[in-house]
Amino acid sequence: MRAGEITGLEWDRVDLDRRVALLTHTKSGRPREVPLSTRAVELIRALPELGPVFDLSSRQLDVLFRKLRDRAGVKGLTFHVSRHAAITALSTKLDVLALARMVGHTDLRQLRVYYNESAEELAKRFD
Repeated sequence: MRAGEITGLEWDRVDLDRRVALLTHTKSGRPREVPLSTRAVELIRALPELGPVFDLSSRQLDVLFRKLRDRAGVKGLTFHVSRHAAITALSTKLDVLALARMVGHTDLRQLRVYYNESAEELAKRFD
């Protein structure tokens, strides 16, 4: 999910039984459902059900992300780059159409920017 999608998530749009979050305000302007991993559901269940799910503004998320990045000693990492890495990791688990649907790309050409699997990684899928 994009930072704005995360910070804008409200409890009435999270269905933990179905493991789905409904995003109504997306970059494309089209709502979409995002599947949630078992671990994501566990973490969300631990949050108080008051106000927005994460109770953060985009600015607060950015500040917290930068603090943790700096504490970890990682140079140049941005939230968007972490999304890029997550999409690349998911590309090994989902076919390209499912991946595009999950991340909100309506044009598969957009997904190429994020899909960075190496030839070596692709070769391993043959086994």
